Amino acid sequence: MALIKSISGIRGTIGGKPGDNLTPLDVVKFTAAFGSWTLNKTGIRKIVVGRDGRISGAMVNQLVCNTLNALGIDVIDLGLSTTPTVEMAVVFEKAAGGIIITASHNPKEWNALKLLNSKGEFISGEDGKEVLAKAEKEDFNFAAVDKLGTYTADNSYGDKHIAAILAHDLVNVDNIKKKKFKVVVDAVNSTGAIFVPALLKALGVKESDIILLNGEVTGKFAHNPEPLPQNLSQLSNEVNKRGAHMGIAVDPDVDRLVIVCEDGSMFGEEYTLVAVADYVLSKRKGNTVSNLSSSKALKDITVRHGGEYFPSSVGEVNVVTKMKEVNAVIGGEGNGGIIVPELHYGRDALIGIALFLSFLAETNKTVKQVRGTYPDYFISKNKIELENGVDLNIIFDQLKTKYKSQPLNTEDGLRIEFDNDWVHLRSSNTEPIIRIIAESNFETTAKNIATRLIHDIREFL
Repeated sequence: MALIKSISGIRGTIGGKPGDNLTPLDVVKFTAAFGSWTLNKTGIRKIVVGRDGRISGAMVNQLVCNTLNALGIDVIDLGLSTTPTVEMAVVFEKAAGGIIITASHNPKEWNALKLLNSKGEFISGEDGKEVLAKAEKEDFNFAAVDKLGTYTADNSYGDKHIAAILAHDLVNVDNIKKKKFKVVVDAVNSTGAIFVPALLKALGVKESDIILLNGEVTGKFAHNPEPLPQNLSQLSNEVNKRGAHMGIAVDPDVDRLVIVCEDGSMFGEEYTLVAVADYVLSKRKGNTVSNLSSSKALKDITVRHGGEYFPSSVGEVNVVTKMKEVNAVIGGEGNGGIIVPELHYGRDALIGIALFLSFLAETNKTVKQVRGTYPDYFISKNKIELENGVDLNIIFDQLKTKYKSQPLNTEDGLRIEFDNDWVHLRSSNTEPIIRIIAESNFETTAKNIATRLIHDIREFL
């Protein structure tokens, strides 16, 4: 498996040969390149580091921290943490940047270095190219023995993150406490097991009403860690069995949030952002942003509240850039990623939980009833694995020729409009695959559109 280098960071499987996988030599090289880049960019000798609960996390963490110290950079190590917590800590610490050791939704054999700038946001594509160029040339110098960096462990930032959420003006702790919610949480054996229950307790949910599944932080994921319906049957069953008001699923680094209704049915990962946006827009007027692969339901809700919706390319950094351009009051991605700019410009499942519960408490509806207030669009999410050397540009050119009579968007891969339906094809930032995502008012239509494009792609391959 080749290393994947993208705006989502440096990602690969653990073990194997350097350059082909995420080996210790690769970790050191890319960490040294990033550390050197931050020094050149900011002159600040401080970087924040945190990790999810993966099996390889402790090993990679030591390599990262020691490499940064060897460059003369001071390290603030949050240890087991979440991606949004590290993003906020970079700003609190006035650091040059941050490194989050997580492969997000990928299986246990994967790990990655997610790279943050001094604003606690993912580095841009241009900045990423500079870091990769430094790594390729090994353009970095290590410090002399009397100028080595320092190491500080700091596990206080989880509490600071939760405190900032409680201080948000749209988070209503009193209302949540009165509702006496019973919640089942699937923490998929990672850091959500630490921070989601802590947040729920801070929001007024009784400890006895928090049922935690897969709560040991071992990195040995009890199921595929991507919070998709096919991976959440245990959560769904437990919500039913316990008579809970809702279920919550997060991914290993806690930047994606998925809700399960009180009857065990899926609220829909695409509708997490829609519901939270509905709540936010009911309190403050403004614009919204999501990526080109996200449901058009967000646009519907935004227009209903008198705002304007804007699409962006896929990737958190692209969503954030567009949000800043249009001064969006909320944004995110249809995979359950919510970005609330007053808190920080990053996907954050924890603020998503707090806002969703505040909304639920205010509506006096069940989760299922809230879902029933939104249009029923169906998204079919598919992927095709790629072999090394495949030129996607040629395939996309062939598709553009075949569907030239349809409205086409080439901002990010290829998006084809079919009346009220659409399909989006693009290479993944995190895996060697083509993603094929289609949406329609009818489930069979969405599946048929996706199947047709999969057939086309395989034919051209």
